[in-house]
Amino acid sequence: MVKASSTETSKEATIANELGLHARSASQVARLAAKARSNVWLCKGDHKADATSIMDVLTLECPKGTKLVVLIEDPEDNEILQQIVTLIESGFGE
Repeated sequence: MVKASSTETSKEATIANELGLHARSASQVARLAAKARSNVWLCKGDHKADATSIMDVLTLECPKGTKLVVLIEDPEDNEILQQIVTLIESGFGE
């Protein structure tokens, strides 16, 4: 499991939609992450993906039920963190 440093903040989210984390949902995450001041990561086990990169996010291979950690490097991005967690847990509006 990827651990947050003292300046990083993280929150766990579980993929709720039937199709898992696919291209359309990855693009929704990437759009939100792109608004952040600093880096935003999605972590699955020991794998860490740049949340602003659709392709990077898709490499995590996340079917329904997958637990992810959303990690931000700047505490000012806490609202973005919460929006991404809410998006994931709401099933990406699908």
